[in-house]
Amino acid sequence: MLAAERKLRLVEYVRQHRAASVAALALEFGVHEATIRRDLAEVEHEGLLIRTHGGVIVEKLTHNEPSFNERTNVQLEQKMRIGKMAASLVEDGDHIIIDSGTTTLHIAKNLVHRSNITVVTNDMNVAAELRDSPGIRVTVTGGELYPSSYMLNGMFTDHVLRSLHVSKAFLGTPAIHPKHGLMHPEAQLVLAKQGMIEAAQEVIVVADDTKIGKLSLHKVAPNSAIHTIITGKEVPQYDIKPFQDAGVNVITV
Repeated sequence: MLAAERKLRLVEYVRQHRAASVAALALEFGVHEATIRRDLAEVEHEGLLIRTHGGVIVEKLTHNEPSFNERTNVQLEQKMRIGKMAASLVEDGDHIIIDSGTTTLHIAKNLVHRSNITVVTNDMNVAAELRDSPGIRVTVTGGELYPSSYMLNGMFTDHVLRSLHVSKAFLGTPAIHPKHGLMHPEAQLVLAKQGMIEAAQEVIVVADDTKIGKLSLHKVAPNSAIHTIITGKEVPQYDIKPFQDAGVNVITV
């Protein structure tokens, strides 16, 4: 069997079984394990599969993002941990952006008693959470309201973000991939996230373990634009290492 044909059949086999070990693949195709490892390196480079310790799994695709109410209690305890850690990175005097999302909301919840902080947000829930915090100045971007997520987006949002310079931007995401970077299934939300990244000296992505290693349709930014990822301790080390190798600081909580 030619190498090109073997790689095609290897991808088909893994997609059918969802995951496979190097030993199982070597047995299935009647080749040495070293040959399978070379094949896996090539198909991973092509973005077809993800190598794991001793095997391979199918790429995880995110096709859409559920509504805020559907997401709010998913991975809740983990999101609370992530939000607390992210808030601890905010220093007195900081001007920050807090992106819309169920994980980023927990950042705001941990900032309510802080002072001398300016928060810019495109999320009505984040703004409402901080409404009674006398030490925090809140600026809402404006824009079209998305009722399913309480997010503001669109031309007005993008215009405001282009006029800002902040110390830190905290971004949520449904997908972040070790090769393709920050991704999103909805094209109309990409520009706002790119605006937040452009406005910030430091970009911090907050994402629970279900978002790590996922692919989606639209690329928001490469991993080189991200300084820190804060995620749950549930993420296996083999999912974290590619980000660390790319120079991204990964904090697990």
